[in-house]
Amino acid sequence: MAKQFISVLIDTYNHEQFIEQAIVSVLEQDFPAAEREIIVVDDGSTDRTPDIVRKFEPRVRLLRKANGGQASAFNAGIPECRGEFVAFLDGDDWWAPEKLKLALAQFEAHPELGAVGHGQYEFYPDGRPLGVVVADKTYRIELKDPATARLFTHLRWCLGTSKITIRRALLDRILPFPEELVIEADEWMFTLAPALAPVVVLGEPLFYYRLHGGNLYQFSKQDEAKARRKGAVLAALLRRFPPKLRELGVSEDVIATLTEPIWVDAERIRLSLDGGRPWQTYRVERAGYRYGYSGATLGYRAFKALVLGLTLMVPPRFFYRLRQWYSDKNLAKLRTIVGEPTMAGPVFERRPEP
Repeated sequence: MAKQFISVLIDTYNHEQFIEQAIVSVLEQDFPAAEREIIVVDDGSTDRTPDIVRKFEPRVRLLRKANGGQASAFNAGIPECRGEFVAFLDGDDWWAPEKLKLALAQFEAHPELGAVGHGQYEFYPDGRPLGVVVADKTYRIELKDPATARLFTHLRWCLGTSKITIRRALLDRILPFPEELVIEADEWMFTLAPALAPVVVLGEPLFYYRLHGGNLYQFSKQDEAKARRKGAVLAALLRRFPPKLRELGVSEDVIATLTEPIWVDAERIRLSLDGGRPWQTYRVERAGYRYGYSGATLGYRAFKALVLGLTLMVPPRFFYRLRQWYSDKNLAKLRTIVGEPTMAGPVFERRPEP
């Protein structure tokens, strides 16, 4: 069988503290250097990120552009990739040494696959391990009907940037990424991928995710600017997905299933920032509960009924401030008194790092 050449595309913005570790994790892969290329797209960094990347030339190719967000970085970088496959990495994350070898092994064993994803190790900003998040087994996903689409929505996080390896032929059909997606552009890619070919999620962690204050994806509703940015991106996805998915031949019931959790997240942000009517909060929270859980004890159902009743009694902004306070105080542990609900979808192991 012919050797599989792979392009590694690293998107980065002001990652001077992290970019070297990201690049080194690619250079130290248990995978032949002659069978891969590394391209770094610098999205207009104003710190020392480009200078650090240049230290690795010519093993690494640096592309610089004006700041425009993750989608614009992907639109600039993907056409430069020569590989049959493209593996993505954020400049503030890093890979386990066997990442590329295991991903490419899946494509070799299953030529029909379009993309491969996996779980992650998580780290605090100071480098201390937080834990491991991984699916309980390997899953194969195709968007054939609402049931398989629902399975995908629960596994989609395993296909984000730093986790996904995808066939270049699929990317050619996915391009261009809507440039409104200044963050979460990977959601455009990993949602369209299973509409084009089967994808596999491996039940093992193969990359290291660093939580830190500069992370563009992470946000708190107390940070209104970041919350509004995320809300705008989710609204763009809700506008853009239906016509693109129809173009790819996806049925309306599957499209509705794929966009429901995005709508829930977008509405929660909108209502928490701008307010609305209590019935809107009720509608969103009921949909979120039905999406997230497949069953519950009688005690938990009573608890949830009280929460849903509260949504009809108070303004949305007050409800979501109360919800944030409940989360910040870690009061969810008190809920165990009435029993825990059964999660919908696959089981994810969340365990401390050994």
